[in-house]
Amino acid sequence: MGTVKLGENMVIKEEVIKKACSMAMDAHKSPEKQYLSKKIKTSSSEVVFSFPGSWSVNDWFTGTSFGETKVDLQLFPSLKYIGLDVTATVNEAFLNEFKALLANPLFKNEVGKAAADRRQIVFTGHSSGGAIAILATIWFLEVHIRQSSNRIAPLCLTFGSPLVGDSIINLALRRENWSSYFVNFVMRCDILPQISLSPLSSIKQQLQQVLDYFNQKAQQPPNEAPAFYETVVKNASSVANYAACKIMGSTNPLLETISSFIELSPYRPLGTCVFCTGNGKLVVSNNPDAVLQVLYHASQLSTEEANTKMTVAQTSLRDHLSYGNDLQEYLRMSVVTCLHQHHPEALPLSLNVANAERERVDEALNDLGLSERARLCIHAAEALEKQRLRNQATIDEKQKDIKKCLDKLEAYKRKCALKVGYYDAFKRSEEKEDFHANVERYELAGIWDEIIEMLKRNELPGEFEGRKEWIDLGTRYRRIVEPLDIANYYRHLMNENTGPYMEKGRPRRYRCTQRWREHAERLPHEVPGSCFWAEVEELCIKTGFQGIKESISHLNTKVKTWIKDEELGDDVLLENSTFMKLQKQHS
Repeated sequence: MGTVKLGENMVIKEEVIKKACSMAMDAHKSPEKQYLSKKIKTSSSEVVFSFPGSWSVNDWFTGTSFGETKVDLQLFPSLKYIGLDVTATVNEAFLNEFKALLANPLFKNEVGKAAADRRQIVFTGHSSGGAIAILATIWFLEVHIRQSSNRIAPLCLTFGSPLVGDSIINLALRRENWSSYFVNFVMRCDILPQISLSPLSSIKQQLQQVLDYFNQKAQQPPNEAPAFYETVVKNASSVANYAACKIMGSTNPLLETISSFIELSPYRPLGTCVFCTGNGKLVVSNNPDAVLQVLYHASQLSTEEANTKMTVAQTSLRDHLSYGNDLQEYLRMSVVTCLHQHHPEALPLSLNVANAERERVDEALNDLGLSERARLCIHAAEALEKQRLRNQATIDEKQKDIKKCLDKLEAYKRKCALKVGYYDAFKRSEEKEDFHANVERYELAGIWDEIIEMLKRNELPGEFEGRKEWIDLGTRYRRIVEPLDIANYYRHLMNENTGPYMEKGRPRRYRCTQRWREHAERLPHEVPGSCFWAEVEELCIKTGFQGIKESISHLNTKVKTWIKDEELGDDVLLENSTFMKLQKQHS
């Protein structure tokens, strides 16, 4: 836990935050416009693009229960779990609204000009306008930052924004080192950031009345406000409690049984969240698991704070409209409390603490009205992130073992090149060196399978898949060892029971490391040179089939490129290699 100035903590000028908030509220009053834009004159000029919220239920939910859909990877190619080949989920209504914005050439031209002029672009929005700002920022990062190294990174400042996508989006932003560009301001009692945690069927009628109130069609919160608030909080409770059980490592089989027939929202926080406590103080966290818990628990007003459901509900709705005025007061405060800088073991789990440092921590949590249970959930979220870092350190220590095994296999490969070739020597396995190579193959498979399993269980930091040393090591491993796996597969005739290697037998560790490199180097997804021998084996099986000569000729063309790119060694062209024999047979 630390106390620092807000601008220092997030490297954002406070005047930029104030202007972004002001423009977000201006856009809120101009729903007929797709966006507003304005330059800010500070020590370095920024250009702010603000987006209006929408006041129709159909612009908040569409399609499925929670209105989710897979992202368009043509538009957002980074929003995926690369190695596991899982595409992120996003709110379809918000995505459609952003696509309509992107179809406006004026918007794209204005953004492009500001980027070319090396101005920092700030995307902002209040309510669902914040959701559009988030998507616009990701789009800008994909188009103007990932593809160009001389552009200035953008900022995304949202105020009372609903959740936009699932945990894979947050993971992708962290992997690309983009997460710090997103800052979401949330009033403690604002219920709207939790709305995506409820299925549309449970709140549709009430939501439209609430949106009418936000659109100033009603002077007072609707009579349905208490029911709306209660329903949203109930659904948020299910999501938060399920997530808490997961991060605490619950192994109760009942948890999975319940989740199999109760549909829970896929949406999760991303970036940094700044909570406005209600008494002029700010609390910051960039841990998405912790933010989810705070979102839910901070909205639970105590009996002393509110005496009736109507009071609680009215407070939750009015807070959603108070950013423009209240945030100015919050920004006058000289310090903020940063939960993510705190050691979880020092996080007070009790409402009563002793020493001065813990009292300051306790005060920040009290400001958010967090109960002992809430503190335990936040403690678990912080501890889980530290465990992921420890897991990564443990995996990092295995790099030397991986490199040692690969060095031995490269020496083995050089020796085989003097004879029949790397692949054919291992497939025959007639020498003692072939046996030792097989031992190295097994040892490496164990290490890499462990890494893949940790990725599947979300036990490594989100940044892991973007680390260059692992991308390079994974590429080296795949190029050296996959030919041996292919040789083993066909030597034991596994293809006869399982099917072709490329369709049925290729291990996930090779698919994963291949995707890492393709994403990092922006390469198309295609059959890599490490799978060359699988193609050769299948052609040997198909001897006599029509078109085999053309297939061999096509493969021969690819071989030249693969050798040049070091995907293959030139020992594949040795006179007695399986590949050369295949060519001679069909010449």
